[in-house]
Amino acid sequence: MTAARDRVIADLRERVSSLTAVFPRKSSCLAFGVPAIDAALPGGGLSFGALHEFAGGGAGTVDGAAAALFAAGIAARTKGPIVWCLTRQDLFFPAHAQAGLHPDRVIFVESDKEDDVLANMEEGLSFGGLGAVVGELVRLPMVASRRLQLAAERTGTMALAIRRWRRQTEANDFGQPTASTTRWRVSVMPSEELPVPGVGRPQWFLELMRVKAGECAEFLVRACDDKGRLNLSIGPADGSHSSGRSLYSA
Repeated sequence: MTAARDRVIADLRERVSSLTAVFPRKSSCLAFGVPAIDAALPGGGLSFGALHEFAGGGAGTVDGAAAALFAAGIAARTKGPIVWCLTRQDLFFPAHAQAGLHPDRVIFVESDKEDDVLANMEEGLSFGGLGAVVGELVRLPMVASRRLQLAAERTGTMALAIRRWRRQTEANDFGQPTASTTRWRVSVMPSEELPVPGVGRPQWFLELMRVKAGECAEFLVRACDDKGRLNLSIGPADGSHSSGRSLYSA
């Protein structure tokens, strides 16, 4: 019995070793390159092999679009193809390109139901070799989020879940427990002021609402540039969010 057990254990170890050789796990993080933001994240950036969650600060389409661009900028700074799972192709590709994510890098996977979006995300994460897997969802149940987290851990691929809502009542689901490593909320702010008449660079108010082994934080930033990079803003253009908030400044 002992010899047979040892052979089974040895066989299992060999299989596990072959799997890890095919899908080498990334243990690093993707830094934002902004010291204040990276300091709030364990490891100095967003973890590869983990699930990260994003939503707009309100139930409107403007904040929701900003959350999608924030995720696109993160995906743009990874290496490899990007799989983007969704139920409706209403993305504005030029805006993604302005955030650093060129459509040529993206494989769009369209489904009729959100359950299929979750299944496609899990399949993409399990495949390995991708820069990131993005999914647009209304709801993210705990069981589904755990499956995505485990799939991301196995291959080291970053999973980005964008919560998008069509109705105000659907936004109430955001904040329910999930297995996400980080949870972000993005609100659109007035663009930065210019010394001459014109529209300055867009600004976002980022709320890091959840981070494992870390603390929540808030940042006023200039939106992603054409490389997917953020910059901290000196201050809000209209003075809002200035009281009761721990805004970081350059």
